[in-house]
Formats: sequence, structure tokens, C-alpha cells
Amino acid sequence: MNSSKVLRIAVIGGDGTGPEVAAEGLKVLKAVAEVEGFQYETEDFDYGGERYLRTGEVLPEGAIDQLRSFDAIYLGAVGHPDVAPGILEKGLLLELRFQLDQYINLRPVKLFPGVETPLANRGPDDIDFVVVRENTEDLYCGVGGFLKKNTADEVATQTAIFTRKGCERCIRWAFEYTQRRNSPKKMLTLVAKTNVLTYGHDLWWRTFQEVAADYPDVKTDYNHVDACCMWMVKNPEYYDVIVTTNMFGDIITDLGGIIQGGMGVAAGGNINPDPGGTSMFEPMGGSAPKYTGKNVINPIAAINAMAMLLENAGHTSAADRITRAVMHVTGTKMKSMAAGKMGYSTTEVGDLVVDALTLPE
Repeated sequence: MNSSKVLRIAVIGGDGTGPEVAAEGLKVLKAVAEVEGFQYETEDFDYGGERYLRTGEVLPEGAIDQLRSFDAIYLGAVGHPDVAPGILEKGLLLELRFQLDQYINLRPVKLFPGVETPLANRGPDDIDFVVVRENTEDLYCGVGGFLKKNTADEVATQTAIFTRKGCERCIRWAFEYTQRRNSPKKMLTLVAKTNVLTYGHDLWWRTFQEVAADYPDVKTDYNHVDACCMWMVKNPEYYDVIVTTNMFGDIITDLGGIIQGGMGVAAGGNINPDPGGTSMFEPMGGSAPKYTGKNVINPIAAINAMAMLLENAGHTSAADRITRAVMHVTGTKMKSMAAGKMGYSTTEVGDLVVDALTLPE
């Protein structure tokens, strides 16, 4: 994207504490735009639980096309205690991923200074890798059904869908990302389960081998998913970039979120890397309805999500500036990443990050 154009962002605050953390990300965006000298505009959309309860619809007619006209979507959180599980997740999150073809889920797993990890004797130098998750296929396609439902003879099927196109475009993007990341390891690890899932994951394995030939400068490795879960805990410093399937990526990124200090700091992107594609960025924590309106929720993940949005939009200097500011605030100011225990309110943490944007490097 041309970083000199006006950046257009659709904002979906969502449910619970989502609007509160999104507000802090937007506060940081306003400040960093002034420092870095770029222009942006935002438009708010009230999609989420309250709208669904009021209207009976998750996304109104034409919503996808309207969102597609933006450069990026910034999401607070989705999840409402009065809405049955699955309705908002499928009707909003998965619908946007599929309809906008956001085929890359990008999850940095980075331990910031001052943030506690449950892994003993590990610090920021040990936990700094990225998971690239395929985001539009696998079990999430919704292929399956019931036979003789609610009887003793019930049968349920859930079919995972893998395509060569879907595998290749994700794997190729992961190789190119590994090149751009350019860490000393410069290694891409495929995580799958080829010894048991001998059809879909064989396709992943063969595609990985074939695409790797185009990137001889990138070291390659393979882990079964269960081994990966073990090594992420035992030796997180081993990893640089992981590429994996939709289902396994969903699981291991939550493990990654915990080892980087919890969902209060973890952010992610649902990315359509194609020209003109619209990507969505969000904190990984849920809507945390019990903290709604109390000004105690941790906004760091939402601020990190804004940094990811800006990096993806071509404003790399602004993104780096936000990351440095966040590292200063977690390393020198905050007492904890837990809601109500940070030593500061939600809005105060946002203010601290804003103040740190202009600190010397």
C-alpha cells in the first residue's frame, strides 16, 4: 500500500470491553499520526451483540461490500453474554475472514520487557517468534452434518477441506514473511500431523517441500503439532516463523498467547495480502464483559494490534514507534498485565503509551 495516501480504517468496537480497548488504540493512532506525519480517517460500525439483540442480524445487507472499501478493519472484541455461543463468532468473525478472503492469520508471539511468562527462567530474548496460520480452510469451512440427530444412533460428521491453492498461498506468504523478518535463524517450521492426517496434511507437506525450493535462503523444519506444543514450552527460543493449518493454528496461538504473558498483550491480524485486500486487526482477548465500563481492562493488546495494522499498511516507522513505546510502558511502568492490577487504569495505560511515543530510541 502507498503509505502517502489517506489510510481509511473501519472501526468495530464490538462487545463488552472491546470499545474501551479500541479507544486506546485509536488514541495512540492519533498521536503517532501526528508524530509521523501521515493522514487517516476512521468510521465506526456498531456490529456485535447489542446490534444482534436489537435487530436479529449480525451483519446487515451490504456490510461486507462496505467494509471491503476500507484499507483495514480495527476490531475491539466480539462476544456477548446474552447471545448464544457461535452466532457472533461465525456470523461476524468467520464471515469477514471468508468473504474478505483474509487467508493469513498472523500472530506474533513476543514477550515484552516487564511482562511475566509462566515459563521459568525465560525472558524477552527467548520468546520472539511468529505463527502464520492458514485462515480460510480446514474444519472451519463448515462442511458436515448430522444423521439421526438426538437419537442413540446419531452420527455427526465434520470434514476438513484443504486445497492446493489454499495451502500454497499461505505457505508462500510465510516464506516471504520469513525473508522479510530476516532474523538470525531465518527458519520456517511447518506444523502439521502428517503421520495421522495422511490426506490433507500430506498435501500441506508436499506443497511445503515444493514451495521451499523457491526460497533456498530460508531454512526449513517440520514439527508434528503435539511436539510443537511441547517445544514451545520447553524451548521457545528455537522458533522463528511457524506456518500451520487453521485448526492447529487456532490452538497453538493460544498457547503462544499465554507464554508471551496472556491475552492482555497478544494481538493478531487477519490478512488479505492481495492488492486491494482488506485486512482486520484485533486483540486476542475476549470481550471480558465482567470488566465492562470499569476502566480496568488492559489495552496493550489492542495497541499492539494497531501497530500491526500500521505495519501492514506500509507505515512501518509508526508501527515500530508504537512497539518501542509499548515496551517502555510494560518494562518500566505497569505492575501487571492483569485487569485491575496494572497499577493504572485502561485510559492511563493508553496515555502512557502516547507519552512514550516521542522518547528517544
